[in-house]
Amino acid sequence: MNDSKYSDYIVYVDESGDHSLESINPRYPVFVLSFCVFRKDYYAHTVSPSLRMLKFATFGHDMTVLHEIEIRKKLGPFSRFSQGPREQFLEELSNLVHGTDFVLIPIVIDKRAVKDLSADPIHVYHLAMKLGLEKLYELLQDRSQHGLQTHIVFEAGRKLEDMALELEFFRVCTGHNSLKEKLPFEIIVADKKSNSEGLQFADMVARPIGMSILRPDQSNRAAQILKQKLYSGLVNEPFVCPIKAKDPKVVLEAQTPVG
Repeated sequence: MNDSKYSDYIVYVDESGDHSLESINPRYPVFVLSFCVFRKDYYAHTVSPSLRMLKFATFGHDMTVLHEIEIRKKLGPFSRFSQGPREQFLEELSNLVHGTDFVLIPIVIDKRAVKDLSADPIHVYHLAMKLGLEKLYELLQDRSQHGLQTHIVFEAGRKLEDMALELEFFRVCTGHNSLKEKLPFEIIVADKKSNSEGLQFADMVARPIGMSILRPDQSNRAAQILKQKLYSGLVNEPFVCPIKAKDPKVVLEAQTPVG
């Protein structure tokens, strides 16, 4: 039994896509916020060492920060990879994610639908965060951890955006949520340069989920791996918002599953 005031879990959050409704990229019109939930003891003794050892084997050191866009577009330290080493690294990274025990709560926002259905301005990032926090609380209830304090680590952005995020986080946790519950969560905003293994996991898993929604018939090995990590409360599908709203003037309702 946990005698601490803190829960047994730590959560890392990162995004894919931008949250602007002013300019929507037709090739990627979604915003994804991925919540990666780890047991602290497992994270400390297995996840962090495993990712560091992969970096040592690949780069000779563990200072490289794995960033999905750099890996995908062959930028930064990944620009020097020839095809063979690159494929080997991707294979080992996929195997590491596949073999890692964590729960994934991905919130996918269809920005076109939000813009079309909402009569009031919607802050897409804040909406995704609220939905993610609600699902996280349900998961912690399932594991009898909801009465303990859980820290949630977000990747830092611009200073004003981070301040607004913290204010909205506090508002949601004080009861302004669909559960009408006070949520025992505490926010930590960390720079990507902190080299947090958890933030790197959250960064790497967000885009494959977004692409699996946009192109469900396209081969997506990463998404197939991640489906095994999805929180069961999502009915084995990413949580997509919105499918519909009863009235454009009513707050959007997210529903699941989505086919």
